[in-house]
This record gives sequence, structure tokens and C-alpha cells, in this order.
Amino acid sequence: MQEEQSKNQAFDDSQENNELQEEMTEETDSKESLQLQISELKDQYMRTYADFENTKKRLIRDKDQALEYAYEKIAKDLLPSLDTLEIALKTICDSKEKSENQEDILNKIEEGIALTLDNLLKTLAKHGIEPILTEGGFDPNFHDAIMQVQSDAHQSGEIVAEMQKGYKYKERVLRPSMVSIAK
Repeated sequence: MQEEQSKNQAFDDSQENNELQEEMTEETDSKESLQLQISELKDQYMRTYADFENTKKRLIRDKDQALEYAYEKIAKDLLPSLDTLEIALKTICDSKEKSENQEDILNKIEEGIALTLDNLLKTLAKHGIEPILTEGGFDPNFHDAIMQVQSDAHQSGEIVAEMQKGYKYKERVLRPSMVSIAK
């Protein structure tokens, strides 16, 4: 009987050891599984962070390039005006060599300047730059009064003459018109 108890005791101890070993194996497997998940999440985080940093650098580079080449479009649009001026200058030089009369030379100069001015104004308007109108009353937001003059034909505060044309970009004043106003 004692032997049987001893065998039962040994069997119970053996069973408890097996259960403990199974629990320890499960715990170890669980820890390894968690360590593997942590490792995978760290890897995923590092890749995402690297992607974010690369995107950030690319956006900064793109922004810098956009600022660097911001005036490219208007510069290209101004090139025909330069061409017109060069043609006008060449025409004047050719006219001098041919000894044409001064009236013809002046007419060609006038025509060339008018074409160039018209071309420049169209280019500026295409990019949102327009002259400030001076008809009507004085507006301190758009006009800069540089002198006051007596005028029977105009009411007080009304613009009499424009000394220098002003320009605005959309609704922002680039340069106010310099005007004289009636007293």
C-alpha cells in the first residue's frame, strides 16, 4: 500500500511537473509571440517613419523648386515684347542706313513702341496685373496725390491729371497712381 501511495504520489508529482512544464512552454511561446509582434510593429513603425521623412523632404524640395521657378511663366510671356523691341531697334538702324526721311523713321518708332506697349499690357493682364483707373474721385487706397491744383473743370478731390500710372495685382496695389487733384 505504501508502495502504491508512493507510486500515486510520484505519478501526481510527475503530472504536476508536466503541467508546470506545459504552462512554462506556453508562457515562453506567448512571450516569444509577443516579442515577435513587437519586433514586427517596430519594423513597421520604422518603415512608416522613413516614408514620412522621405515624403517631407520631397515636399520641401518641390516647394523650393516651385518658388525658384515661380516667375518662369510671366518671363516666357514677356519674351515676345523683347522680340518686338529688338525688331523696332533693328528697323530704326536699317532706316538710318537707307537714309529714309525722319518722318518715316518716327512713324516706325511710334508703331514699334505702340505694339510693344500693347503686348506688355496684354501679358501683364494675362497674369492679373492691371493698370489702376484714375477716372472719377481720388481713392487713397489706389492713388497717391502728389499735388493739388486749381481747376474750374473739376470738383474738389477729383483727379485732374495722372503723373505716373499705378498698377495692381488682382486687388493688391503694386504701385499707386501718382495724381494731381483739384482743390
